[in-house]
Formats: sequence, C-alpha cells, structure tokens
Amino acid sequence: MDGPFVIAFRLIASGDPALMQIIGLSLRVTLTAVLIACAVGLPLGAALALARFAGRGAVIVVFNALMGLPPVVAGLIVYLMLSRSGPFGSLALLFTPTAMIIAQTLLILPIVISLTRSVVEDLWAEYREQLLSLGAGRLRAVPTLLWDGRVSLLTGVLAGFGRASAEVGAVLIVGGNIAGHTRTMTTAITLETARGQLGLAVALGIILLTLTLTLNAAAWGAGQWARGRLG
Repeated sequence: MDGPFVIAFRLIASGDPALMQIIGLSLRVTLTAVLIACAVGLPLGAALALARFAGRGAVIVVFNALMGLPPVVAGLIVYLMLSRSGPFGSLALLFTPTAMIIAQTLLILPIVISLTRSVVEDLWAEYREQLLSLGAGRLRAVPTLLWDGRVSLLTGVLAGFGRASAEVGAVLIVGGNIAGHTRTMTTAITLETARGQLGLAVALGIILLTLTLTLNAAAWGAGQWARGRLG
C-alpha cells in the first residue's frame, strides 16, 4: 500500500480536481482578505503615524494588542455579527467564502495598521525637514512615505498573509468546512488528518509550505534588491 507521501505527490502531479479546488479557494479567500486589509490598513496606519490627537497612544496600544487577536475570537465575533440574530444576519453570509474573507481581514488588518504606523513614523522622523522644505505637509507626505517604506511594508503584508493562510479556527467557525464550498487548505488538513486520509493532508501541507517559502524568498529578494540599489 502506498504511503502518504507517495499519494501526496501523485495527487499534486495529476492535478487532482479536489486538491486544486481547495487550493484555489484558499488563495482566493486569503488574497482577497490581504488586498482589503492593505487598502484600508496602509492609509489608516500612515494617518495614525502622522496625526496628533487625544487618545492616540491608547489607539496604538489597542492595534498593537489586536495583532495577537486569537483567531477563534475573531471567528466568534464575525459569527455573532453574521448569524441570524446578529445585525447582519439578513445578508445570509454565514458559511460562505465571504464570511471567511471578513474573518481573515479582521485578523490581518491590525498587523498592517501597526506595522505601517511604525514604518511611516520612523520615515517621517528621518525625512520630516526635507519634506516640509519641499512644501509637503503631513497629509501630502503619506504617498511618498509609503513608497519609501515599501520593502518594510511588504514584510508586514507577508506577515499578514502568513497568518491568514495558516489560520484554522476563524474560517472553521464562520465557513463550516463545507466540501466544495468553504473547505480551505488548513481546514482540509485538519479534517483529513482526523479521518486518517493522510495523502491529501500531506499534499496540502506541501503546497502550503511551498507557498510560504516562495513568498518569504520573494520578500527577502526584494529587500536585498532595495538595499543593493541604496548601496
């Protein structure tokens, strides 16, 4: 009888439809969540870095704390919001990919906001006088600072992607792990391992690990390229 690794490589090599469907859904959910979190978190983090208002320190502490938000808590919050008795229950989004995207966005957003705030704050301290002399106030300086910090920000985005792609609890609560509909790589690995179907679990684990290594290698390469240009 073939071992789990032989079965896994056979599934990958043959492009097994069930395997491809799970991978495709996982990537669609996670990438969508990352894009939404970046669209909201990058400008919000930059604004938090440059703005001065009462309670700013408390807001920073809250977002830093939310970086460690337990996934099951994020899933529970989204579940309560989308359940029939919740404020958005009429939208019927529970146990759909959309609910999973919302949960993952909730996990990624504090990471993007906090890291963006830190990067932009450091860059503003370094280039403040130069930017002000060119007539760029705090608001007008945001695009320039985000562009200058793009390599560091990429690291934060990848950290968010890594957290979302490896997450089980939140998507399991709001997605339900429904075959062909809301089953992702992490939830499928959990289910197939529990069922003793290790071939599919190992195949998904290999794909997930390869994806993570590829993204981190790309981020490292981008960092080396940027440092080479500055040098």
